[in-house]
Amino acid sequence: MDEAGFRALIVDDEHLYAQAIGDELEQNRIDCDLAFTAAEAIALVQSRAYQAILLDHKLPDDDGLRIIPLLASRQPGAVLIVMTAFETIPNAIQAIRQGAEDYLVKQPSVRPIVEKILEIRCRENVRRKVAGWGEKERGGLLGDSPAMQQVREKIRKAAQSPDTTVLFTGETGAGKEVAAFHLHAQSVPAGRPFIAVDCLALPANLVESILFGHEKGAFTGAEGRKDGAFGEAGGGTLLLDEIGELDPSLQGKLLRVLETRAYQRVGSVRQHGVTARVVAATNRNLRELVEQGRFRFDLFQRLSVFPIDIPPLCQRREDVPALARYFLDLYCTKLGNPNRRLPDDILGVLMGYDYPGNVRELRNIIERAVILAEGAPVGKHHLPERVLACRSASAPAGSGAAGIPVDFIAGVDSLETLEKKMIIEALKKTGGAKAEAAELLGISRHQLLRRIRKYKLDE
Repeated sequence: MDEAGFRALIVDDEHLYAQAIGDELEQNRIDCDLAFTAAEAIALVQSRAYQAILLDHKLPDDDGLRIIPLLASRQPGAVLIVMTAFETIPNAIQAIRQGAEDYLVKQPSVRPIVEKILEIRCRENVRRKVAGWGEKERGGLLGDSPAMQQVREKIRKAAQSPDTTVLFTGETGAGKEVAAFHLHAQSVPAGRPFIAVDCLALPANLVESILFGHEKGAFTGAEGRKDGAFGEAGGGTLLLDEIGELDPSLQGKLLRVLETRAYQRVGSVRQHGVTARVVAATNRNLRELVEQGRFRFDLFQRLSVFPIDIPPLCQRREDVPALARYFLDLYCTKLGNPNRRLPDDILGVLMGYDYPGNVRELRNIIERAVILAEGAPVGKHHLPERVLACRSASAPAGSGAAGIPVDFIAGVDSLETLEKKMIIEALKKTGGAKAEAAELLGISRHQLLRRIRKYKLDE
């Protein structure tokens, strides 16, 4: 799933505690902002959208419970959670009446609070996908390059066999989820749900409940029966995104569900039929994971009946103009900018960039440019510095691909080794500051954290 789209606000005057929660959330790919006073929180909710707000009961300039209605009115779709160092029943009742979903007691470990936010994200993911996709997600398969023509043709053929499992592969941001949605639109009746579950974001203690649902009393906190993703997607499409990150203990259960087309809710013995089309997506090499013993071979075989690889944007630069114009028109319409033309010099710059974040990064670049233009035509000065400074189209002498010095590539035997070396070098240059290193590499902080974990650089 898109790492963007879910943001949490942590409001707590205990700076270290708030920072500890924020760090844990970012490790789990959740963007978050910190506020240490009620005034800071109110200012933030007026300027950006949040899906979850974690609010301390006692703040230096106001009572947390008193500002719940104000925060809720500014963020009607956000889930509000109140936390406190001292639990009292009257305060808990008041918090719920004011509009909070839950009232949590602070503990030395922030993990229980973090798991609550992760649970909210999973629920929000399902709600958002059932509600449908916006236009910005639908445009990701634009382009007349031979590679994209082949992708669209494969999707068309796969749509004719709704029981066939499709595995979408490709880099982060290349459009795997978009491709899965296009398959959904062509292979199931209109109006049926499309649900994407990010396997990397699933809390270990909630995986089965989120996928299969649970009965009342199945575990602590299960106050009623709940459908999981398989039930919610009934008659539609269920995308298991980042399938390579699925916990090994769940891989066998998933295989049985795919083979038998039946599942059980947690705490129940009753079998429910799978009526959704199940597809998967990954940016990992599943064959390598199989060889490493981290992914079941039989599950890999079951998922990859019909594989479709989505090429990175740098391998289909001829599609950049069509995508850029599409996103420009989209955001100009949204922001009321009548100037919807991209000059040739800007298109030349955009086509020379490598897009480590792929189509998603191009979309963000155009959105940012339209915002900065404030109703005027988009110009070069509205593009990020990393795009303007890109030398990939004409690397200087003594450089390799993408402007990387030849002596830096010397001795490197694979792309993974090169990537690891570049990350280490970036961290050295920034003194270990991950946000600055990510900016230097031209990727998001979450992408950098994922690669740090992948190469065990944090050890």
